[in-house]
Amino acid sequence: MLSRLLKAHLRDYRKLLVIVVALQAVQTMATLILPTLNADIIDQGIANQDTAYIVRMGGVMLGVTVVQIGFAIGATFFSAKIAMGFGRDVRSNLFHRVTSFSGQEVATLGAPSLITRITNDVTQVQMLVVMSLTMLVAAPIMAIGGVFMAVREDGPLSLILLVSIPVLLLTVGNTIVRMVPMFSEMQERIDRINQVLREQITGIRVVRAFVREPYEVDRFEVANDDLTRTSLRAGRLMAFLFPTVMLILNVSSAGALWFGGNRIGGGEMQIGALIAFLSYLVQILMSVMMASFVAVMVPRAAVCAERIQEVLDTPPSIAAPDAPVTELPRRGTLDLDRVEFRYPGADEPVLCDISLTARPGQTTAIIGSTGSGKTTLVNLIPRLYDVTGGAVLVNGVDVRDLEPELLWERVAIVPQKPFLFSGTVASNLRHADPDATDDELWAALEVAQAADFVRAMPEGLDSPITQGGTNVSGGQRQRLAIARAIVRRPEIYLFDDSFSALDLATDARLRAALTPVTANATVVIVAQRVSTIRHADQILVLEDGREVGLGTHTELLATCPTYAEIVSSQLTAEEAA
Repeated sequence: MLSRLLKAHLRDYRKLLVIVVALQAVQTMATLILPTLNADIIDQGIANQDTAYIVRMGGVMLGVTVVQIGFAIGATFFSAKIAMGFGRDVRSNLFHRVTSFSGQEVATLGAPSLITRITNDVTQVQMLVVMSLTMLVAAPIMAIGGVFMAVREDGPLSLILLVSIPVLLLTVGNTIVRMVPMFSEMQERIDRINQVLREQITGIRVVRAFVREPYEVDRFEVANDDLTRTSLRAGRLMAFLFPTVMLILNVSSAGALWFGGNRIGGGEMQIGALIAFLSYLVQILMSVMMASFVAVMVPRAAVCAERIQEVLDTPPSIAAPDAPVTELPRRGTLDLDRVEFRYPGADEPVLCDISLTARPGQTTAIIGSTGSGKTTLVNLIPRLYDVTGGAVLVNGVDVRDLEPELLWERVAIVPQKPFLFSGTVASNLRHADPDATDDELWAALEVAQAADFVRAMPEGLDSPITQGGTNVSGGQRQRLAIARAIVRRPEIYLFDDSFSALDLATDARLRAALTPVTANATVVIVAQRVSTIRHADQILVLEDGREVGLGTHTELLATCPTYAEIVSSQLTAEEAA
């Protein structure tokens, strides 16, 4: 998965990759030349007391060093540019894929896990890319070139490399194999701690209201301890690796000095050649060490890449058809034809054999006990989920055959739990229509009975709204969400229990103000309160996902026991009549 992810997202940076490899090759070759030049100064200049030669070769070394530094800086610059672009592209692709998911995919993968994959997982792979380009690319060039130069200096002494390099590779390989499952477990632990934190921060008022702080502290500590234990196990292996590499390096250097000293004493080797050989030995083993440092990052990056690729490979269950309908023949009609819906793997359907016709100028209400499928039915209309049987038709066309953007332009939904984005009142309302004027925003707020409290805010339309709208009350949040839908001026309004936080007087005023605005639109209202929907043109009664009644308030009182029971539990006999 890692190689697949890298190939897919580094394809656009092929020219820069070639430049990085070229820069790394030049700077590595310059680094390899320096020990030979230093050996020449010792054996030719110092041994013969030739000051001019020392100065001349010192200037050459200085020039080579300047080249090495300049090309190293260039390689690092372009490596960082490639890695940052790679991270940006992967995060962008993940974001667009996640925003195309329906509720089904989000529920399967989990919101906390998706957040971790877009942030932490991408960062881990991005770090591997930048470290590979700055260290791993140079490592094989340094190792191969160093071996060549070391053999050139003294062949017999180079036999030390036949022992030290295999031992180093075996040590690094064994460590990497053992770390792979640990990093996989670590990412799962990060998902869990994100989930716990998200729940605790979001539900802090509930936690405090029920005095559950000690329980939540314990729950966080369990998740935190699990992550800590896994991280420590991986950390111990990493802590073992680098001292082992240094031990091999130092033992190899001591062996080179021992055997090299004997060869110098026997007249078979010069002092400068031994110093150069030691430099090449250090460069070779350090290149292997750099490669091992990057290799240690590979297991975690591989796990992260697999999690990223899982998201990218998950097809959205709600997708545009191959030949979508781009024009609608009628305006604002809604038909449910024997609709059935069941969640994946469920034994029983949530909705079964629901048929309904709604026309512009009509208000259709849906009522039923908790869990009867009201919200699920409403979510099928804008195609947040796809029906598993029957059809949902908007303007006479099956929603599965429509271009999704065209469908969403014609429908506005106010969800059961209205959500406001961080920003201002105006920016939230303009989510429905970015080109809406201030006058249009105020008109929508007047209809939604929200103008008074917005005017009372210090900055009016520019007053700040926190994420989720937590700085306004539940009723104000609902009214702002309703105003946002009104700004859209759609053909079909879907109100999913959107009046539940309003008092009866505000509810009545809002519905009265909505009447002229929605006169030419189809309105579907899901409600628990009979007073909200009693004047609807038709009321659909659901029980256990099935239709048990359809008609006006008066008709249902006479023909539908379920509706009559709901009414009797909320209204007096006189109010019901």
